[in-house]
Amino acid sequence: MIHYTMVAIKLSSSQSLFQQEISVLRQWRHPNIITIIGVCSEASALIYEWLPNGNLEDCIVCTNNSPPLSWHNRTQIIGENCCALLFLHSNKPTALVHGDLRPCNILIDANYRSKLCNFGLSNLFLQPGTCPPNLMARLPYMDPEFNTTGELTTLSDVYSLGVIILQLLTGMPPLTLSEKVAEALESDSLHLLIDKSAGDWPYIQAKQLALIGLSCTEMTRKKRPDLLTKVWKVVEPLTRKPLAATWPYLQSATGDSCVPSAFICPISLEIMKDPQMASDGFTYEAEAIRSWFDRGNIRSPMTNLVLPNLTLIPNRVLFSSIHEYLQQQQQPDS
Repeated sequence: MIHYTMVAIKLSSSQSLFQQEISVLRQWRHPNIITIIGVCSEASALIYEWLPNGNLEDCIVCTNNSPPLSWHNRTQIIGENCCALLFLHSNKPTALVHGDLRPCNILIDANYRSKLCNFGLSNLFLQPGTCPPNLMARLPYMDPEFNTTGELTTLSDVYSLGVIILQLLTGMPPLTLSEKVAEALESDSLHLLIDKSAGDWPYIQAKQLALIGLSCTEMTRKKRPDLLTKVWKVVEPLTRKPLAATWPYLQSATGDSCVPSAFICPISLEIMKDPQMASDGFTYEAEAIRSWFDRGNIRSPMTNLVLPNLTLIPNRVLFSSIHEYLQQQQQPDS
C-alpha cells in the first residue's frame, strides 16, 4: 500500500527484462494495458495499479474458490485482448509483438475488465534465436513457427490469442485443446466441451468463437487470420459492449466512434479532465469524487464498500492517455 492506496509490486530477477518492460509501459498506454505507477531501480521493482481479481489463469480455474467467469465476461475479455493487440501491432515503424500472451499475463480488475502485462519478451527486445525462460509454461501458447525460426511476428500473438479463446470457451487446459475442439466441431458435439460454469453461452456465438480460435491456432502463420480484418470482425459484434474505435485505427474496420470506457468518470459519465485514483482502486474526475465526499459519503461509488480513506492520488498516466486521445480526435482526417 502506498499513500493508503493498494498497489501491486513486481520484482524482476533480470535487470534487462526490468528495463525492457519499463520502456514498453512508458511508451504505450491503452485502457487494456496495465498502468505503471512507479519504479524502484535499486530493487528492480515495478509498481502497478492494483487489480483485485488476479490474473485470467486464476479466474479460469477458480483459484481460492472465486466465482467462475460468466460467458458475458469471457466474451468481453476476448474482445479487450484483441483490441489491445491491435493497438500494439499498429505501432510504427515496427509493430510491437507482446510475445508472451497467456492467461497469467492478463490481469483482471474489479469490474472483470482485462489488462495485458509482462512485456519483457516483446519482439523489440528478444534477440533472434534466443530461448525464452520458463519455456515449458509458455510452450502451449507459443507460436510453433517461433520454435523453428526464433522470430516473433504479429501472427505469433494471434496464435496465443487463439489458444486463450479456446480456453475461455471450454475451461480446459491448453495442451492439445485445438485438436479436441476441432474433433468436437467435426462430430457436432461442441456443446459437450463448452464450460457449463460460464452459464448459458449462446451456441451460435460459442461456435463462432470456436471457429475463430481454431483458425488462429493454425500451425503455419500463413494460414492464420489477420487480426483486424478477420478476427476483430468476428469478435467485436459478439462483445457485450462493443469496443469499436477504442482507438482511431479501429474506426475503419467498424465505422463506429466511441470513447474508451477507462476515460469516462463513473460518477459524471463524462471524459475526465483531472483523473484522481481513490482508495478503492478506481479513478474518478476530481470534482465529481470530491463532491461525493462532501455529501458525507464514505463508501465507494463503485463497490459500495467503506473506503479505507478519502485520499486521492492524481492518475497521471491516465491523464496523459486522455490528453493524447483528445489530440488524436482533433486531427483532421487525411
